[in-house]
Amino acid sequence: MMTFPMHPFITALIGGALIGLSASLLLLFNGRIAGISGIAGGLLSTPNRSEWAWRLAFLCGLLGGGLLLRAFWPHVLGAPIVSGAAWVVASGLLVGFGTRLANGCTSGHGVCGISRGAPRSLVATLTFMATGAITVFLVRHVLGGAP
Repeated sequence: MMTFPMHPFITALIGGALIGLSASLLLLFNGRIAGISGIAGGLLSTPNRSEWAWRLAFLCGLLGGGLLLRAFWPHVLGAPIVSGAAWVVASGLLVGFGTRLANGCTSGHGVCGISRGAPRSLVATLTFMATGAITVFLVRHVLGGAP
């Protein structure tokens, strides 16, 4: 295992650059927007085999990258967040509901939509961020969660 000191700002910068690069490459070579919820949703709903293949490859690459980081450089992922299964399930359901409500997720609106100058993506991303800040405040200070 390789370990090397790196400031959290640098790891976040590298992660953001890789997300932008992957979104750009998908748009350049496949003509598709890298909205993860749309890619995953299309995987479940499309009968077209070629559509299914690129969606599956993209999601496998996304998960595989995380697993590789976990295996070889776990320190760049930061401390694990400890929470109960009920919180994880409730959070996942709320994210799914919000994604359907906003017609896209943070990756689709925040990375791809804003970079394309879409006003609705700017509104959606600002809404996501405000909702996230309110949720963190409520969980930490009202419900007594982790400090």
